[in-house]
Amino acid sequence: MATYAVGDLQGCLEPLKCLLERVAFDPAVDRLWLVGDLVNRGPQSLETLRYLYAMRDSLVCVLGNHDLHLLAVWHNIERLKKSDTLREITEAPDAPLLLDWLRRQKLLHFDESRGTVLVHAGIPPQWTLGKALGLAAEVEEVLRDDLRIKQYLDGMYGNDPVKWHKDLTGVDRLRVITNYFTRMRFCTADGKLDLKGKEGADTALPGYKPWFAHKERRSRHVKIIFGHWAALEGRCNAPGVFALDTGCVWGGAMTLMNVDSGEMHRCECKDKDAPAAATSG
Repeated sequence: MATYAVGDLQGCLEPLKCLLERVAFDPAVDRLWLVGDLVNRGPQSLETLRYLYAMRDSLVCVLGNHDLHLLAVWHNIERLKKSDTLREITEAPDAPLLLDWLRRQKLLHFDESRGTVLVHAGIPPQWTLGKALGLAAEVEEVLRDDLRIKQYLDGMYGNDPVKWHKDLTGVDRLRVITNYFTRMRFCTADGKLDLKGKEGADTALPGYKPWFAHKERRSRHVKIIFGHWAALEGRCNAPGVFALDTGCVWGGAMTLMNVDSGEMHRCECKDKDAPAAATSG
């Protein structure tokens, strides 16, 4: 039995299949961890979601910003953007089944036996793991609540508040939690977000760093696997932190990691509409 984690799929199904074939993945015994952003931008968003749903008992999945956007579009089609590749999902006959499964996934997963966290964007430096798990649960509960989910999805867009405060309530509270887990790249040591910066780790504004680069980060005692930040190209110099988004949808690669051994496999995705050959390294 092996456990693997894979970077952002974003509707790129063929590279995922190539990687799973490379490691002889067996859904009957092996497990696959998904860092989120399962859909959007790539050529096979619907097929990807169907493929994952069929093997759902073998998956651990956390939600990314594109997954949450899909759920928002499902509840309000006017949120669909020209660059989205989500309409095929919303119009599919099995959309209710697929999206009900999607909204029941986590924002943050912690495997206690491995001391390992799975998250889309990261954990802000001022939060302990326990704090992060508790706040993630607040959003997860709302996503699974038929009465509250639409209000949350309509209100989750935006960059404010830029920093967590314990007295935040309502949609503002849920929005900043969501932004930390699904959109964060740069922040200050006390968690003030810069959500505009999207380039490499060395492009931070004065006073800001990549979330994982703060020396007093309170989650540094656990291993963290994350995606979201394609500009890192998989490079992260923080001990025990693994960046798996290597920009497949942008013509880069898809990366698969053996969670226990750390072995990495890459599938080059320069032609994202066609199967790609896998390489390991």
